[in-house]
Amino acid sequence: MTGWKKTTEKNLMVFSGRAHPVLAEQVAELLDTELVPQSAYEFANSEIYVRFEESVRGCDAFVLQSHTAPINEWIMEHLIMVDALKRASAKRITVVMPFYGYARQDKKHRGREPITARLMADLFKTAGADRLIAVDLHADQVQGFFDGPVDHLMAMPILADYVREKYGDQSLAVVSPDAGRIKVAERWSARLGGAPLAFIHKSRRTDRPNETVANRVVGDVEGRMCVLVDDMIDTGGTIVKAADALMEEGAAGVVIAATHAILSDPAVDRLKNCSAAEVIVTNTLPIPADREFDKLTCLSIAPLVSRAIREVFEDGSVTSMFDGHA
Repeated sequence: MTGWKKTTEKNLMVFSGRAHPVLAEQVAELLDTELVPQSAYEFANSEIYVRFEESVRGCDAFVLQSHTAPINEWIMEHLIMVDALKRASAKRITVVMPFYGYARQDKKHRGREPITARLMADLFKTAGADRLIAVDLHADQVQGFFDGPVDHLMAMPILADYVREKYGDQSLAVVSPDAGRIKVAERWSARLGGAPLAFIHKSRRTDRPNETVANRVVGDVEGRMCVLVDDMIDTGGTIVKAADALMEEGAAGVVIAATHAILSDPAVDRLKNCSAAEVIVTNTLPIPADREFDKLTCLSIAPLVSRAIREVFEDGSVTSMFDGHA
């Protein structure tokens, strides 16, 4: 007989960039492990340097970085970490991005525009990523941009269970801020016991970002506590206009639920002063102390991410986490 055989053990290692260390530590704790120590800093000309302080040869590496502001800097650090792992002979590299940077640029609205979400996928593939894990992508087709497995996690169970526990005794309605997210709203409705659906018909300006020009409620919301669901809150303009439109249609109240709290200026002021009773988000992105406010409730996404990592590592089923809908 030629050659020889050896049974090897799988070795899970979790790595974190510097963008959102609190979330990474929560994930590592739930996995009953620790983050791999590393050196990371900038040179005088702002180039980023990363080196891991332990051997990673043959490991199953999960590299967590959420793409928060300054987004280009943290994406670059993420790519460098993947490259370092590839060159250090990690067996499999899974990129964990709770928030996928540039996901909104997923198609061409006008001529001569980029599809930057595809560019992002290409960059991580070139760097050495074998697999991606992301939470609530802006559009489902982004999964197809990466040439390899993509696990698309949904924060809806975490957010919906909180809403059901706190507001379940009231007459609810699930509202999508636009017609494009009706499918997500349908899953919310099922999770909330068949609450009726409505959506906001809006017109968005293609020549100016973050700006809508019209709102009209389609559906019966009168006398109901409306759960306004979206994937992200950036400047807050769209979601605040939608909340105001619902109140004008006779809603008993509005609760905003979104996965990604980007909260670019002037989002905090808008949300503080809007008609919504509560703004519920997850910690896929770090929320600085100066962007916290009384109406804001932040739920941890760490249990979801850690379970997905465990399923991938053990060759289990991520889809089973979402009743076959992922």
